[in-house]
Amino acid sequence: MLKIFENWVDRYFSDEEALVLLLLLTVGVIAVMTMGQVLAPMIAAIVIAFLMQGMVARLRSWGAPHGLAVTIAFLVLVLSLVALLLLLLPILWTQLLRFFNELPRMIMEGQSALALLPEKYPRLISERQLEQLFSTMTTELSSLGQDVVSFSVANIPMLIGLLIYLILVPILVFFFLKDSSVIIAWGAKFLPNKRPMMSRVWQEMNQQFANYVRGKVIEILIVGVVSYVVFAFLGLNYAALLAIAVGLSVVIPYIGAAVVTLPVALVAYFQWGWSSEFIWLMLAYGVIQALDGNVLVPVLFSEAVNLHPVAIILAVLVFGGFWGFWGVFFAIPLATLVKAILYAWPIAVQESSLGIIQNSADNH
Repeated sequence: MLKIFENWVDRYFSDEEALVLLLLLTVGVIAVMTMGQVLAPMIAAIVIAFLMQGMVARLRSWGAPHGLAVTIAFLVLVLSLVALLLLLLPILWTQLLRFFNELPRMIMEGQSALALLPEKYPRLISERQLEQLFSTMTTELSSLGQDVVSFSVANIPMLIGLLIYLILVPILVFFFLKDSSVIIAWGAKFLPNKRPMMSRVWQEMNQQFANYVRGKVIEILIVGVVSYVVFAFLGLNYAALLAIAVGLSVVIPYIGAAVVTLPVALVAYFQWGWSSEFIWLMLAYGVIQALDGNVLVPVLFSEAVNLHPVAIILAVLVFGGFWGFWGVFFAIPLATLVKAILYAWPIAVQESSLGIIQNSADNH
């Protein structure tokens, strides 16, 4: 058994490139698990730089110098952040306050509706079970209220840090856009001179990450805007708040759409009850989700490497558990990275073995 393990190690880890790649992956995982919060501004800046790189490339193709293209892209980013802070956030804050003000009424209506269940369906639920449910709900809501108060008081430093990030992240984005080639060339100096496996993985993942990040942000914007237009047209309360939740739900494949359906359905029910308006709203919401999954996603991610749904869900659970929001956001490209390495590593080992045999034959 030990001999088999030694042969396996000699086969896959005897090459300098393989050891360097293993070291880089190990350091990356440790850095994310131990300093994920500290590296959050850097990660956010890299993501935004990926988004803006397409604009820089397009401006350069039109004949603009690199410095001018970077400056224009940076100004677009700053103006977008200003518009977000001045236009969208006040609307969201207003609707959030309104939601918390109406939450007690919704809870009372929900309890009244649940109280009728033992009479209509005595075999499914009893009055004692209903009382236990109400007791549990009361405890959870009280705990939630305490958490909200403690959050608002204890997380003032986090809000100050958020303001710092609003200044720090755009500056990092500017330098990533301006000196991306310099940074990549500097990092390449520490890698082996001959690195066919790394080059193969880098070429694939560079395109995959860029396409995925841009495609995912475009999907969030389209789904969020369409949801807001539909919700506002039908007169649904908290249209902007729910539309943003629906837009962000596409970050988590399969699971996000299922989770966000609950608040949409509950708000519609407490507003209209079992009426035609409720049915029309849920039908429109179902059409949005169907078009997103069957039309928008194939168009935006047509060049992405296909992954099995089980692999996607597993990647969301694993990377989300390691890295929180960013792990969920990058679950698919990280799974693609693992897939690319698993495919490239044996090929590189085989090519290296063939090269050794060829050199031996030439010497003889």
